[in-house]
Amino acid sequence: MAQARQQRDWDDMGALDALWAVLSAPEGKHGGWDEAEFFRTGQVVVEGVMAAADRLGYPAAREHALDFGCGVGRLTRALTAHFRQCTGVDIAPAMIERARALNQDYPNLDFRANPDPDLRLFPAARFDLICTFRVLQHLPDRNAIEVILAEFLRTLRPDGLLVFQLLSAIPPRHRVQLRRRLYEGLRAAGVPASVLYERLGLSPIRMRCIPEETVLAFLEGQGARVLEVQLDRPANPAISSRVYYVTK
Repeated sequence: MAQARQQRDWDDMGALDALWAVLSAPEGKHGGWDEAEFFRTGQVVVEGVMAAADRLGYPAAREHALDFGCGVGRLTRALTAHFRQCTGVDIAPAMIERARALNQDYPNLDFRANPDPDLRLFPAARFDLICTFRVLQHLPDRNAIEVILAEFLRTLRPDGLLVFQLLSAIPPRHRVQLRRRLYEGLRAAGVPASVLYERLGLSPIRMRCIPEETVLAFLEGQGARVLEVQLDRPANPAISSRVYYVTK
């Protein structure tokens, strides 16, 4: 049920305002994102990731990269400069359709919809790099996040590099998320997503966090090796976020 609702929510946003749903800057809402600037933000993120990769000495090869929760390909496109083949996966078919349309000029890209709560569509040890930003925090619960983290490690090649961002703390006043709950209730009652978003200013985007020490303990229990943890700067300074660099 939670997986189906999540897919519906992100399909809604993919159809209504895909770029803002991927990168929710206030100025980008309701079609406000300039497309070139939107993709430039992805280049900045990937340049930071690859600079850290060079410093850390991972991944050992640069054949195949995975962008999890790719949306319209903001990071996937930027990764094409560093890897022979790049794959983006997203739960929402509407996002994948938009990603394919926006990235037709990049032949080493592949976008795939993934309705499953795991990565069973990929074999073990498939990717040299797995990268995800602004995605895990939107999964339904902690268990869903841990399932995906375990799947990242399963599909990561030995001496590959997993880079993921995850919120580590959300102040109590931000945890209630009344506007998201109102969206869910009205959507379940049959109110169209366009009315909820465009007229009422509601969206289904949820926020989850896991403390850094809990993430580290989970990764250690999975046999992973954490190379580095970086402080992240989310749009809301009251929220704490981390970027983890991991190998196995």
